[in-house]
Amino acid sequence: MTLIGFKIANENVEWPLLRELWQLADASEAYDIGWNFDHLYPIYGELSEPCLEGWTMLAALAEVTERVRLGCLVGATPYRAPAVLAKMASTIDIVSGGRLELGLGAGWHVAEADAYDLVLPPKLSERFDLFDEACEIIIGLLRDEVTSFAGDHFTIKDAFLAPKGPQTPPPVTIGGTGPTRTLRAVARFADWWNTPYWNPDDHAAKAEILAEHCAAIGRDPATIRHSTHVFVTDGQSVDEITDTLGGVIEAGIDQPIAYFQPPFGPAPLERTAEAVAALGIDHR
Repeated sequence: MTLIGFKIANENVEWPLLRELWQLADASEAYDIGWNFDHLYPIYGELSEPCLEGWTMLAALAEVTERVRLGCLVGATPYRAPAVLAKMASTIDIVSGGRLELGLGAGWHVAEADAYDLVLPPKLSERFDLFDEACEIIIGLLRDEVTSFAGDHFTIKDAFLAPKGPQTPPPVTIGGTGPTRTLRAVARFADWWNTPYWNPDDHAAKAEILAEHCAAIGRDPATIRHSTHVFVTDGQSVDEITDTLGGVIEAGIDQPIAYFQPPFGPAPLERTAEAVAALGIDHR
């Protein structure tokens, strides 16, 4: 079964329009999962330009939508204490009626981290050490009645998380293609692996590495579903979107995510829905 995602970045867009687009997607039969991102500064354009905070936005979107699942692709775990992020996730899962997709990532945006005095270790090895510990704590709290963990970066003891959401835990998405640490984390923790930029040859090669990480811990790689961004601009036709989506699905991607590019408006979302219908995708 193929699921269809959409993504609207929370930069340089006003809330009324963002809300309208999500509600249009929610009312459409084409879309299954909606995503924003977890950045405090824009990633395109000037750093001084507007950028809404992703997790509080998800809580608001949970209240103005009814059907589509929703998540941050992906949450920058170093920006928040992992136990606090788990509490945020459970609250959004409750508010949404069990529709949260839990996106987790190691973080990368140095400029925003420095500006906001957030801990983003400069060494990738340390950043991923921190990320692995955070994943254990977040998933443990969302899943277990009591959670304890003692690591080099985080320690919690006999911690409760109540109330839990309908999903214990919500499905976890980890994004990235780093062969050593990212894909190892995907093998350990993720239900979904997101490839940020689609390249079929690179994806196939990285999928083999992911399978090796899975074999090392005795996990079947078929239990991890694959997603990728499909960039959609206002100028693309229905036929062009259909061809791109069809190629990605034919390559074995379980969730192509239509990543709408500015200027934002309903037309690209509606044309993508037409493309989904043309492909006859079974995503229910």
